Amino acid sequence: MIEKPPALEQTPDGLTLTDGRLSLRGDFREMARRLSRQNLAKELLVRAAGGRSFRPGEPGQHPLVIDATAGMGEDSFILAAAGFTVRMYEYDPVIAALLMDALERARLDPELSTVAARMTLYREDSIKALRELPERPDVVFLDPMFPERQKSGLVKKKFQLLQQLERPCADEEDLLNAALVATPGRIVIKRPLKGPYLAGRKPDYSLMGKAIRYDCIVL
Repeated sequence: MIEKPPALEQTPDGLTLTDGRLSLRGDFREMARRLSRQNLAKELLVRAAGGRSFRPGEPGQHPLVIDATAGMGEDSFILAAAGFTVRMYEYDPVIAALLMDALERARLDPELSTVAARMTLYREDSIKALRELPERPDVVFLDPMFPERQKSGLVKKKFQLLQQLERPCADEEDLLNAALVATPGRIVIKRPLKGPYLAGRKPDYSLMGKAIRYDCIVL
């Protein structure tokens, strides 16, 4: 059987990427159980992005996060649920289309609309955008794809489709340098638990999970 290349199809449930064997569709409804204040307080990403100066969910506090490697937007959604305003950048047109479709459906969902309203997607190169930001963000979040991830048994089968579209990060120094140029309060970098530092830059500290860690550079 000859496998066909992944293609986008409009289905009743939303825009779907499929190769006839595997399918991928963005759906923030699957994350609804993680949105309680108690659960959000336990999220390592929220802790890494907020530090001690920000209490998730406090009225009037909506620090700006630049998600420079948005992908399917799950991490951005968690940050937005915690009270951050999130500006997402995704350069791949197919991934961006899937993310936009999921975001538009979330904006129509009464349970998710408040969170989705704090998320904005830009379909462009984040390295260029970071160098030209009109304001200083509170956080820049980086989660680039790296070659070693493609060998991981932890990767869900459906995300194999994304790996056919998204190239591993070959310009990690440019990405980190652009984040530094943006002069955020901190840079948060999502890494495999035992993976190397991004561009060899040692963070000020790291938060460790079971399979991943968040390296934090404080500026």
